[in-house]
Amino acid sequence: MDVTLHLAQDPDADRLLGRSPLAALTGMLLDQQIPMEWAFKGPATIARRLGADDLDAHEIAAYDPEAFTALLSEKPAVHRYPGSMASRVQQLCRYLVEHYDGDAEAVWRGVEDGRELLKRLQDLPGFGKQKAQIFLALLGKQLGVRPSGWREAAGAYGEPESFRSVADITGPESLAKVRAHKQEMKAAAKAAKAAKKTGA
Repeated sequence: MDVTLHLAQDPDADRLLGRSPLAALTGMLLDQQIPMEWAFKGPATIARRLGADDLDAHEIAAYDPEAFTALLSEKPAVHRYPGSMASRVQQLCRYLVEHYDGDAEAVWRGVEDGRELLKRLQDLPGFGKQKAQIFLALLGKQLGVRPSGWREAAGAYGEPESFRSVADITGPESLAKVRAHKQEMKAAAKAAKAAKKTGA
């Protein structure tokens, strides 16, 4: 795995995401309740604070939980909720150590069926169906991992140029399109909620 991603909009952080399967998974895990760029910059920040040039699932899994929380909480914090996200990153790494000997790429290496890959991603701690589908779309669209039926398994996120998620971000222009789509979805959800209230 060695591609150029543009998710963190930061050259060093993006280089790490493009060459490190664990960094990409960790960025996806962190991508909630904070801007996308902040989330995907997280893996590079964690690696730097660990004094390494990549993340190591064995090291993170075995790290003292309080010390790891302190590492993510250090300013600037890796996430708006550094304590709970530190715990989630460690859970993810422990799962990878237990099931894949710490090799994040083994989650998708050699998988021939999109549905099977989706299931494997959904089995990861912190990955619900939507997050798993977005990551599956990212694998297919930008990382060259395209098992049979991957687009179908990724749902709407797998559609070409759908600009619904990080899977479609290749630079500032597409980032703006994805952000606009997310805002539209939020506005629609808000309107639906208001309509339900008045209907009730």
